[in-house]
Amino acid sequence: MRPTHLALAVLVAAVWGVNFTVIEIGLDHFPPLLFSALRFLVAALPAVFFVGPPKVAWKWIAAVGLVLGVAKFGLLFVGMDAGMPAGLSSLVLQIQVVFTAIAAFAVLGERPSPLRLSGMLVALAGIGVAAVDEGASGPLGAFALCVAAAACWGASNVLTRKAAPPDALNFMVWVSTVPVLPLLGLSLLLEGPGRDYDALRALDWQGAGTVVYVAWITTVFGFGAWGWLLRHHPASTVAPFSLLVPVFGMSSAALFLGERLSPLRWCAAVLLVGGVALTSVTFRRRPGVQPLDAAAPEAVGGRS
Repeated sequence: MRPTHLALAVLVAAVWGVNFTVIEIGLDHFPPLLFSALRFLVAALPAVFFVGPPKVAWKWIAAVGLVLGVAKFGLLFVGMDAGMPAGLSSLVLQIQVVFTAIAAFAVLGERPSPLRLSGMLVALAGIGVAAVDEGASGPLGAFALCVAAAACWGASNVLTRKAAPPDALNFMVWVSTVPVLPLLGLSLLLEGPGRDYDALRALDWQGAGTVVYVAWITTVFGFGAWGWLLRHHPASTVAPFSLLVPVFGMSSAALFLGERLSPLRWCAAVLLVGGVALTSVTFRRRPGVQPLDAAAPEAVGGRS
């Protein structure tokens, strides 16, 4: 990989990692479901005029939009609003690799290798350690919502594999059009029109900046750059850079939000990242079959 491509891969991982800190700041300005809806609204509406018409069937766009956009991001934003720390969220979401492998086995019949199974067990041990750490310092309900978000992410990765989009950016932009109305409806129903109106009326530059970051920097730039890297390099070369996402996520949360990095959290980070690394190892694959990570850029870390 060229130095410029290497730098781009690290930059995308940094963008996705810092995204969790930006979400935490944005949740001080917006209710979680409204914030998630605004993320997709701002990401999708201007971009659809530049990416061209969708290149896969609408059934796949709708399915991924509901599972990834509404379920995964809705649960993540609500969980973080309920007290899940930004740095720990960036770490726990990596368990989506395990959920992806489970869903791929159930839906696609892909049997994980013994090494991959070992990695899944190590990652699950990391989740257990993270749960103990969070139980000692924060709400376990918020932790459970983040794990559920990772499960939805895994399901969306398998749907993306089935869709096999030829253009990752085009696919993500059109997927982003789907969650807007469902999330707005859920926000009005569960968070209330009064709370939404107050948040929009009090919008300031910091609040607007968080929306622009999670919409354009994380979604449009992040997915576009990651998809470009996957078109120019094997997925096995690009995917490991996603392991930097929780590193940037935990570091930025500690730096900008003052989050505590306990010994248990470091232990959970080592187990989770190590387990995900083992789960992502591929020594060989059948001709013409791409790994799940190649089909879904966020399958290997973004979050985002």
